[in-house]
Amino acid sequence: SQGGRSKSSGLYFSDGKCRIDYILVYRKSNPQSEKREVFERNIRAEGIHMEKESSITNSDVIFVKLHAPWEVLCRYAELMNIRMPFRTQTLRCRCTFVLRMEKRITRFRGWLPRKPMKFNNDTLPDLEENESFTAPFSQQRIHHFIIHNKDTFFSNATRSRIVHHILQRVKYEEGKNKIGRFLNNSYEAAFPLHEGTYRSKNSIRTHGAENHRHLLYECWAWWGVWYKYQPLDLIRRYFGEKIGLYFAWLGWYTGMLFPAALVGLLVFLYGVFTLEHCQVSKEVCQASTIIMCPLCDKYCPYMRLSDSCIYAKVTHLFDNGATVFFAVFMAVWATVFLEFWKRRRAVLAYDWDLIDWEEEEEEIRPQFEAKYSKKERMNPISGKPEPYQAFTDKCSRLVVSASGIFFMILVVIAAVFGIVIYRVVTVSTFAAFDWALIRNNSQVATTGTAVCINFCIIMLLNLYEKVALFLTNLEQPRTESEWENSFTLKMFLFQFVNLNSSTFYIAFFLGRFTGRPGAYLRLINRWKLEECHPSGCLIDLCMQMGIIMVLKQTWNNFMELGYPLIQNWWTQRRLRLEHGQKVMASFPQWEKDYNLQPMNAYGLFDEYLEMILQFGFTTTFVAAFPLAPLLALLNNIIEIRLDAYKFVTQWRRPLPSQAKDIGIWYGILEGIGILSVITNAFVIAVTSDFIPRLVYAYKYGPCAGQGRAGEKSDICYESEYCRIEDYREPPDSDEPYSYTLQFWHVLAARLAFIIVFEHMVFTIKNLIAYLIPDLPKDLRDRMRREKYLIQEMMYEAELERLQKERNEKKKHDRSHHNEWP
Repeated sequence: SQGGRSKSSGLYFSDGKCRIDYILVYRKSNPQSEKREVFERNIRAEGIHMEKESSITNSDVIFVKLHAPWEVLCRYAELMNIRMPFRTQTLRCRCTFVLRMEKRITRFRGWLPRKPMKFNNDTLPDLEENESFTAPFSQQRIHHFIIHNKDTFFSNATRSRIVHHILQRVKYEEGKNKIGRFLNNSYEAAFPLHEGTYRSKNSIRTHGAENHRHLLYECWAWWGVWYKYQPLDLIRRYFGEKIGLYFAWLGWYTGMLFPAALVGLLVFLYGVFTLEHCQVSKEVCQASTIIMCPLCDKYCPYMRLSDSCIYAKVTHLFDNGATVFFAVFMAVWATVFLEFWKRRRAVLAYDWDLIDWEEEEEEIRPQFEAKYSKKERMNPISGKPEPYQAFTDKCSRLVVSASGIFFMILVVIAAVFGIVIYRVVTVSTFAAFDWALIRNNSQVATTGTAVCINFCIIMLLNLYEKVALFLTNLEQPRTESEWENSFTLKMFLFQFVNLNSSTFYIAFFLGRFTGRPGAYLRLINRWKLEECHPSGCLIDLCMQMGIIMVLKQTWNNFMELGYPLIQNWWTQRRLRLEHGQKVMASFPQWEKDYNLQPMNAYGLFDEYLEMILQFGFTTTFVAAFPLAPLLALLNNIIEIRLDAYKFVTQWRRPLPSQAKDIGIWYGILEGIGILSVITNAFVIAVTSDFIPRLVYAYKYGPCAGQGRAGEKSDICYESEYCRIEDYREPPDSDEPYSYTLQFWHVLAARLAFIIVFEHMVFTIKNLIAYLIPDLPKDLRDRMRREKYLIQEMMYEAELERLQKERNEKKKHDRSHHNEWP
């Protein structure tokens, strides 16, 4: 009966004994049949068992089921240096460290209801790893390893990884071509199987989990457990260390957003509670006799300064005395986040036996080999000849690639210029509307519609992927990791510039080059350049960040989950109409997985890119929008479960692979942290009115009847003049419209603030990075202790073996001596 159940589940061969470790899918009509036969014959020569079966829904589709027997697994586990549990009577010494870490976390999170948040390991008895030492597998020392059952000694993820390793090295014709290129031409799909269904009629609490996929769904991917900690060990066991590290990083980033979101919310609430005591907004609301000049030429009316009362109050919510503190806090927060992530990564690498793991030396990309096969040189490590790319050729290709990147950045700048033209033209258009609400708020309406149009342009310019692919292939990287790093940098640079270019324009250029009355700078000698609202440009920057952030995150979430959901629903609907519900219910596991969506071609690239861009958007202009960390936190709480649901239910099971860290993304995060210090310093000094208010308070003091705090225009003259937001002399002075002494005082204060702020924050960041070691001291001691104990254990095991051989030899010699006549 067990064999029947195994067969019907679709996880085993037809005999019900050989577990399926990997699936290849091809079509009979594919013309590459001869190469495929050679490839499959070489697979069998490696010892892999193979079984073929036609699809239930399409006889043209053939499933190739692969199984690695025990001998093959042992041979390749030794070649791949896979670490396995080593026989010992002592609990692994990391337990003390983990317990100590749990106590510290408990004290730090004492106010949280820990029991509801905790993942219950009792739901699956075999979830906990054997608390034993691990060592690279060796067939000569196989008796030292803990082998209770040969069928379960190697996990399903490890078995799939070993089979994939074999497939990558099997040839399909004479030469060095591997499956990486062959799959696209001959095989339609290649994937490991999910461990059964993720749904069950029985409750997991009463009947337990049917498989790891079911447990992951119930305790991680289901929306009802959004508040629980992630079962990282189970994620790593099912999907591999690389995906496990992604979710560990995402969870760590989300957890670190809690203090940032809390402080940002307090800064915003500080602006709310101090609104009635803000002298600037009070004087703006009372300035009913001050007439401001029109913001555009034709239809924009003269307005009283008091008409911008509401905007002055809203600006105070984001531009108040706590803004500087929050900017410093976020710069320090970014450093603490990165430093403590390095420590967290070290703990995970130790816990997952990745400390001594090193990536295999990558093979040369077939494209590189084909391009430079005529030029060879000796590899200093292997001593074998390999293709060689000349330095001049490499430099010329990098120059062409850099030129392409520069051109695409110019395309983004051109798109921003188009938005500028739109803003300049539509201010007058909205000012001419019959609807008073829009006519009186023409600039806000212009900003809101311009942000929406900018978002559409951002989504349209996401075609950067094809350009990045072309430029990366043009560079001819030598290995796959070099290709991936180059592609990642290009895509991040394109997306970052695309997402933030309009924000930079509003923050640092809007309203700063408009000229003066009588000498306004005009676009095409017709339209006057856009000016800031009398309450400043910060409200435009806040609208830009808020709308873009909400729309971008909403769109990303829809595309990540909605798109595969719709595709899978359509596939299921088509199969249900063609074959009926009963036939679909009898589908084996390989048929069910084949009908799911494949993982993205670039693996976790899209997931990392989305979060890294969000990190940049959250930190780069956080001084202008303190609620950005809160929006990011709310999005990430959804993002974790959304990604989990997608991996468990909507995608085929990805190949479990190993990794020690998040790769090049860490360096990008460090670069964003440095950029955020610079941009926030300029936002506070240039965009906000913090420095003018500070100069006014300490240099000029109150001027009864002669100005308001922070007012940039000269308002101490008769009412026949309209006012502009600038530091200029009145038109009837000896030097009309020349800069006043206040302008130079404010400019000097701004430059001084930028220098002091950047030096202070960078000093704090470097000090924190120096004081926080990358590796916890307790973990370092445990690692040394474990290494020493493993050496002692291996030494004792060898002594025991030698002693046993010596005793057997003496026993044999004694018996031989007694038999001598």
